Amino acid sequence: MTTGRALHEQAGAVTGRAAVQRRTVRVLVLSQVLSGLGMASGIAVGVLLAEQLSGSASLAGFGTTFQVLGGALISIPVARLMAARGRRPGLQLGYLLALLGAALVVVAAVAGSFLLLLLGMLLFGGGTSGNGQARYAAADLAAEGRRGRDLSVVVWATTIGSVLGPNLVGPGRAFATAVGLPPLAGSYVFALVGFVLAWLVINRLLRPDPLLVSRRLEHEGRAATTGAAPDASRPASGVVDRVTEATAGPEGPAAPALASTRTGGAGGTADPDPDDHDGSLTRGLRVVRANPTARLGLLTTALGHLVMVSVMVMTPLHMSHGDADLEVIGFVISMHIVGMYALSPVVGLAVDRVGGRPVAVTGGVVLALAGVLASRAHLGWSGLLLAALVLLGLGWSCTLVSGSTLLTSSVGASERPAVQGLSELVMGLAGAGGGALAGVVVGRFGYATLATSAALVGVVVVALVTTTHRSRLRPAV
Repeated sequence: MTTGRALHEQAGAVTGRAAVQRRTVRVLVLSQVLSGLGMASGIAVGVLLAEQLSGSASLAGFGTTFQVLGGALISIPVARLMAARGRRPGLQLGYLLALLGAALVVVAAVAGSFLLLLLGMLLFGGGTSGNGQARYAAADLAAEGRRGRDLSVVVWATTIGSVLGPNLVGPGRAFATAVGLPPLAGSYVFALVGFVLAWLVINRLLRPDPLLVSRRLEHEGRAATTGAAPDASRPASGVVDRVTEATAGPEGPAAPALASTRTGGAGGTADPDPDDHDGSLTRGLRVVRANPTARLGLLTTALGHLVMVSVMVMTPLHMSHGDADLEVIGFVISMHIVGMYALSPVVGLAVDRVGGRPVAVTGGVVLALAGVLASRAHLGWSGLLLAALVLLGLGWSCTLVSGSTLLTSSVGASERPAVQGLSELVMGLAGAGGGALAGVVVGRFGYATLATSAALVGVVVVALVTTTHRSRLRPAV
């Protein structure tokens, strides 16, 4: 009888967890559509606006570089906030900084200030941090055999806004002209609106918080294994309900309910392990050093991002110097973004079926092929350049989804914010460095040299994945 009751309670907990996961994924999908629109609207014209304000092609890449750098740096406070209070406050912080950055870019365009543009792009990188951490939020409560798919569905959702964003360059220019703004500033007005809406969606709908639920379930699972009873008065199926009450109560998004979760108030949802609230880079480094699988996931995402950003950021300039129309540039970038996101559910399914490592190797091969094709594309527009940019996006998708799944699956819920925050930082710094060097390489040696160098990094990804041993600490992915 006792066994039957335990099985019933376990089934109730699994059912409640699945329901929260479905809701979480739906909310994240909606927020990603809106934030993806915001990011892509700015990315499509960022390098052109930077060249216009700086008056130098060599400095043009610094606009996007600062955006990527901002995403990396902002990931630090976002990770710490998530570790202390859950996913929702962290995502809100990222989107808030992004909308403030978009507003500053508009002001910079009006004032003709390159330095103000760089500051705005730095804050605009909060959107990158928010979008990146959203995919991890989708994995918090995912079943083991669906983690890659759930994570990739949220990545895929960015497709809608990201494809629409670059194609709003023309309407953005018309809007800016109508209201007396510089033509390229219109895209950042659209970006600001997208981030405001994404912030509202996360604020109102991401309840209960998936990280808090996952953390509590993991703790009570350990307690059940050791025979402890952290809350004998309530069945296991009530874990999700208790965290739901703590994160979606009448107090709304304010701190009291969450403070109860953190400090062990009457809600009963306190986590007894204080390290669960440590989202520092120090902890992330400690975990990654001891876990080869987590380290491989981190490096895979970082190197894939390095290749993608370095080539993507200079492609609009390469096309512009060949007299390609602004609308054509927007179309090529939008198709690149299709490659990045549209097939991500297929990539996630592949990760769940065959494992993260084979998909990561595939990503490295595709990135290398994209670099080779781009190196042979002439100035302006060409079908070869379009194919290269689509493959560049697909290779990035393979490395992002496989690397993120390897990273998430190899660490526990209490370790995830710190490790994922570290990964976002390294990934962002890799992209920022790639974007900065890309402008210098193109200015001195040409676009073909940049693309060839990117292809070589793709080969490095393949070598890294095939030579790194599996972690002995946790089940291999």
